[in-house]
Amino acid sequence: MNRRDAISRVALIMGGAVIGAEFFISGCKSTSSQVADLFQPDNVAFLNEVADTILPTTSSPGAKAANVGAFMGVMVRDCYTPADQKVFMEGLTKLNDAAQKQAGGKFMDLTADKRTALLVALDKEQKDYTTQKNKTLADDAAKHKGEADYKGPEMPNHYFRMMKELTLLGYFTSEIGATKALRYVAIPGRYDGDVPYKKGDKAWAT
Repeated sequence: MNRRDAISRVALIMGGAVIGAEFFISGCKSTSSQVADLFQPDNVAFLNEVADTILPTTSSPGAKAANVGAFMGVMVRDCYTPADQKVFMEGLTKLNDAAQKQAGGKFMDLTADKRTALLVALDKEQKDYTTQKNKTLADDAAKHKGEADYKGPEMPNHYFRMMKELTLLGYFTSEIGATKALRYVAIPGRYDGDVPYKKGDKAWAT
């Protein structure tokens, strides 16, 4: 699966444009020193656990097995704008604050069930926030239609949407995701436009 196809699939799952997609496709290089802490072992482990809660091990290995936490760090460092990098970094603390408020402990100390319940709540929060954000931006743009120098209001992205998008993108472009969760053919044979589908069949990575 190439990068463009992977981004398209993540956008379909998330129901909207992928944050930073234009940089992902063009070849990222927006480095910043403010995300250096993402590569600390504790933060990589933290992001791996968040990712593994989103995509846990089932009949195929989960996101932690693909080391998605390290992938997130690289993508945030190289492909996010400084504003989105700041939001993502602050999100590490916000996620732990949410864990403390909802479950009475840091995310890494929670049981698997409590981690899942927390991330389900955060996913609803980001969906509601993104819907309202898009409506606000659309309404404001309509009011200023035709104004050449118009710049819309700056509204930050939601940190958990970033984490979820990068989890999906990192996993399904990894070797494990492509070969274990999806069906992968390294050198495809002849084109067949009518392949029978059986319920439960995995999607194709290639």
